[in-house]
Amino acid sequence: MTVRLRPGAGPFEPLSEPAFAAASKRRPLGRAARLMAALTPGAAAGTLLTLVIGSAATGLILAAEAIDPSALWRDRYVLGVLAFTIWQAGLSAILSVALAVPVARAMARRRRFVGRGLLLRMMALPMVVPTIVGALGVVTVYGRSGWINDGFDALGIGLRLDVYGLAGILIAHVFFNMPFAVRLLLNAWSAIPGETWRLAGQLGMTGGQIFRLIEWPMLRQTAPGIAGLVFLLCVTSFTVVLALGGGPPNATFEVAIYQALRFDFDLGRVLLLAALQVTVCAVLLALLGRAARPMAVDPTTAYLHQRPDGAGMWSRMLDAAAIGLALVVLTLPLAAIAVSGLSGPVWAVLGDAALWQAVLRSVVVGGAAGMLALLLGTGLVLTSRALRIAYRRPAAADTIDLAGSLILVVPPFVIGAGLFVLLRGIADVFALGLVLVVVVNALMGLPFVIRILGPAAVDAAARHDRLCASLGIAGWHRLRLIDWPLLRKPAALALALCTALSLGDLGVIALFGTPDSQTVPLLLYQLMGAYRLGEAAVVALVLLALCLGLFVLIERGIGGRGDR
Repeated sequence: MTVRLRPGAGPFEPLSEPAFAAASKRRPLGRAARLMAALTPGAAAGTLLTLVIGSAATGLILAAEAIDPSALWRDRYVLGVLAFTIWQAGLSAILSVALAVPVARAMARRRRFVGRGLLLRMMALPMVVPTIVGALGVVTVYGRSGWINDGFDALGIGLRLDVYGLAGILIAHVFFNMPFAVRLLLNAWSAIPGETWRLAGQLGMTGGQIFRLIEWPMLRQTAPGIAGLVFLLCVTSFTVVLALGGGPPNATFEVAIYQALRFDFDLGRVLLLAALQVTVCAVLLALLGRAARPMAVDPTTAYLHQRPDGAGMWSRMLDAAAIGLALVVLTLPLAAIAVSGLSGPVWAVLGDAALWQAVLRSVVVGGAAGMLALLLGTGLVLTSRALRIAYRRPAAADTIDLAGSLILVVPPFVIGAGLFVLLRGIADVFALGLVLVVVVNALMGLPFVIRILGPAAVDAAARHDRLCASLGIAGWHRLRLIDWPLLRKPAALALALCTALSLGDLGVIALFGTPDSQTVPLLLYQLMGAYRLGEAAVVALVLLALCLGLFVLIERGIGGRGDR
């Protein structure tokens, strides 16, 4: 019996006779042709990556003429930037993980309580909330005229909080990174086998014994990797430090590069800072790879089981306090943005044509960067999948995956600085600003695309490679009929996340932005810098609604609502 597929519809509907006759005359591709077809998507994506990062490196190297590298160790400002970057990142990582541990433990013990699902979904919000919006929320709550200081005044307390400086940076980093750490730690807690909890109950173990003998070994294995990842994110922090740092004494690498390039045009300092940042990020990634040791879990034993240490009054009170802390950290800045935005000069701001021009630019930049990131990531993932599954070359596949994560070693602001230096003598850099922002933001989203799309693509290949080979399904027909139904949801999530991140990013646009290329995050930062906080709150609310709306629209519109 001959199975004939019609590519235009379902995978089991017959081809028309002419189409089947034409398909039957096609000769199968040879091994060399199949290898070329497998390598082409990744090679195209890799070429663009090499071109962009290589051009940025060329720009920085050309700026290195007559620069003494030993000046790095004689420049007190550069050494101060290095020290503050590591100091604030270390404190941020310690605080984020230290606060995340009791929250994750409480949610692991309390599998059922009202609002648990909503709280888990809220834990993902900081990934989508633009950094500049979160920074404004922190100012609104903890600033000199913020909610906390107003409450102190109402109670007659003379204490005043100053959010500009290290304290504000730490508060904002905890807001963004603590929920992220909680989600990772929850996965680690879920990996503890159910038999372990049953045995603990049979032995009558107390809460302290359970923590010391069961949970602490798990935390000792997983927490360093999570803390290292948060540390790396805080080392490359730009928007938070720019908005809340309070000046050059509290500058990280990227803020110092921005100031040296945009205000002082000190190319020597730009090069030294960029080289130092790349070195630090590379060392951190190497250490993170050694520290991250995922726990091996037997899938037959990782089921939910009632814990023996969750029934006592003290444990309930402690868990309630931890969950309440998470709610406060998450909701206060967002609630402040909502309240301040709705009580601000809403109609005056919404009636400003400059806002809607910035909205249009932001949507175009975010959508273009998201699509470019998805295309590049898909090319790398398809080539990596073919090398890993069909050709049994895991080392080559790992190299392809690593190429998409170069942005973690060479942060986007370093790439932007290199392109700025390279192009300033041959083109109007500011006229090309939005194009460069799209390219750099797309590279920034590549690691997310690879990590979201990669596992699903490998799983689809493991399931269907032999079937597709036996039926002669390949190329576009395989992508449309076999792979797309399985990759649709992860692709939609990757596209939505990259679009939202690019739309709300203040990084590279701060370097290339002009009044004619102003995006919403840049407009918001300028309003905050002018202390027009009422207008800034309205713009922040617009930006937040725009990011969340586009995220949901893309994820639901492309990925669908139900399981496919």
